Amino acid sequence: MTCNEIGKLIPLYWYGELPAETEEQVEDHLHGCLECTQELERQRSLAAALDRRQMDVNPAFLTDCRRDLLVSLYRDEAQERQKAGADARPFLPAAVSAFFAGLMRYRQPVGAMALLAVGFFAARFTFPSPQVSPSVPAVASTPSDPVFATVRSVQPDANGRVQIAFDETRRRTVSGRMDDENIRRLLLAAARDDYNTAVRVESVGLLKAGSGSGEIRDALLNALAHDPNAGVRLKALDGLKPLAADAQVRKTLARVLETDDNPALRMQVIDLLVEQRDDSMVGVLQNVVQKDNNSYVRLKCEKALKEMNASIGTF
Repeated sequence: MTCNEIGKLIPLYWYGELPAETEEQVEDHLHGCLECTQELERQRSLAAALDRRQMDVNPAFLTDCRRDLLVSLYRDEAQERQKAGADARPFLPAAVSAFFAGLMRYRQPVGAMALLAVGFFAARFTFPSPQVSPSVPAVASTPSDPVFATVRSVQPDANGRVQIAFDETRRRTVSGRMDDENIRRLLLAAARDDYNTAVRVESVGLLKAGSGSGEIRDALLNALAHDPNAGVRLKALDGLKPLAADAQVRKTLARVLETDDNPALRMQVIDLLVEQRDDSMVGVLQNVVQKDNNSYVRLKCEKALKEMNASIGTF
């Protein structure tokens, strides 16, 4: 196991909620890794602090914590498996299933505190990237809100019992105006959704109305430069049109012109870049003329260079 994987399992290891095989792998790693051993010591200090605390926690809040932690762990596992290849063997289902089964026996406040702490640290380990999604505001749910379950593993045993690990999520609905802070943050989070292209298209399309905000501008730039769907990138480009003179926007546009695989988008980028005379763009346009595989894109660059009184070729 890697240090990243061990870091996610240390809270479960500390509370004795790992299967024997996984626990042995964690211990083998800890024997030879100073950094992970120090993380275990931090967990020990946290547990000692929790033992001195007493608090009452709403059972519904604990249920949310269990669900969110489970979803976070499985989402991270899915991403790791995708990077490693479809046949990579998952290591979390058994550990997490055993952990959540064990949590059901906690009845004292210290157990509640431990659950909240484990959820917090699991979220830290699951999302270490600097590009943290905007915080999503809490929205009250009602008993009528639909609950969805996604089964992740099914493990029968010799006694005829079946252990099923699943993700459980509750759909909530919130409405508001575009200038509402909660609505804006939800849209920013939706614009980074890894799993639903339609949601990203709609969210980016709505966010473009607020491109004057630095936070929204950065989200549009990120979508334009990195989103795998051309429809999302085109929506982001449309939202950035009023900011065509912005230095950071122009830098991203130049990079997109040279790397994006969609000719229609590249042609729109050229239109934005040549709206104002910018000698720093001459080299970019000359490079595209020489290397772009689309004749219409090359012709558009040649026309732009001529209008700028610049040579088409590089010397």
